[in-house]
Amino acid sequence: MSKILIIEDEAAIRRVLVKILSEENDSYQVDEAEDGAVGLEKIKNNDYDLVLCDIKMPKMDGVEVLEEAKKIKPEIPMVMISGHGDMETAIHTMRLGAFDYISKPPDLNRLLNTVRNALDKKQLVVENKILKKKVSKNYEMVGESEAINHIKVMIDKVAQTEARVLITGPNGTGKELVAHQLHEKSERSNFPLIEVNCAAIPSELIESELFGHVKGAFTSAVKDRAGKFEAADKGTIFLDEIGDMSLSAQAKVLRALQESMITRVGAEKDIKVDVRVVAATNKDLKIEIAEGRFREDLYHRLAVILIKVPPLNERRDDIPALITHFTEKIASEQGNAVKAFSAQAIKLLQEYDWTGNIRELRNVVERLIILGGNEISETDVKMFASK
Repeated sequence: MSKILIIEDEAAIRRVLVKILSEENDSYQVDEAEDGAVGLEKIKNNDYDLVLCDIKMPKMDGVEVLEEAKKIKPEIPMVMISGHGDMETAIHTMRLGAFDYISKPPDLNRLLNTVRNALDKKQLVVENKILKKKVSKNYEMVGESEAINHIKVMIDKVAQTEARVLITGPNGTGKELVAHQLHEKSERSNFPLIEVNCAAIPSELIESELFGHVKGAFTSAVKDRAGKFEAADKGTIFLDEIGDMSLSAQAKVLRALQESMITRVGAEKDIKVDVRVVAATNKDLKIEIAEGRFREDLYHRLAVILIKVPPLNERRDDIPALITHFTEKIASEQGNAVKAFSAQAIKLLQEYDWTGNIRELRNVVERLIILGGNEISETDVKMFASK
């Protein structure tokens, strides 16, 4: 059932719209409101798939309803109903986020096409949310150890703020999971999370990658190109392995943090950006600062909140849960039945020295699933998981 709300102060037009929609599709559940204030109250208290809203009404006009509705239920498509003299206002509502507008008296075909398109859009939004939840599962933080619970609490406290976060910890500990959780639980979650691996980009290209370039800025710059900071506008940029960034690029990142402005390589014009910065490193940045490889002023800009992700050897209690998580994930990816690990096998894996941390554990679990028996035994671990 698609729930549709009609907000219209003229009873005759309201009746016509209800009749048209009810006869068009018996899966349309149509609700009515006689003015903007009543309509907004219904939007607050119900989950509608579509709202048809008149522009000129007493008490609260359609523009006000649209603006307030977008604050509380931004995903609901709203179609505005305009009189012939309201066309300029109708176009203005499109800029405010209305899906479309129709004129009075409503043309039957245009009305039904607009309703179908709007409901299709709402369905797409729902599907995207479901997909996002599936994607989120890839970045789930598994474990209930004291160290992991402390990180989860910090994420919940920090995510809703605009504070910059520096995530530290050895390679393979899951620093990127923290970054994703911070973004997904923030007010910026509807906008992009752009990841940049600073260690994987050659030093001569890092500035172009981060800030973009204009045509002709260097030999291979054949056209203008936006950088990662622009791509992350209104969202989050995750600067992974920031300790490997060149000093010249660090200076430009510092300016972006101080002034919320960036300049493309080869350009003179400044570009304003609204970006939350989350950074991560496996290095001790205080040592890097002392040896002149990292800017102290940039460190203090980034490290408003410090989150330390512990090595796996410091959270061995989480290993059974991680084994279960990886076993189920790998079985799903490969289309196979889930294999069980014996208690002795799990105990032995808990005793290992995990220098490669969670990444190494995942690889070992996959190897055991492929090479081990129907139940992974202590013998399998000794044979296939040896260092």
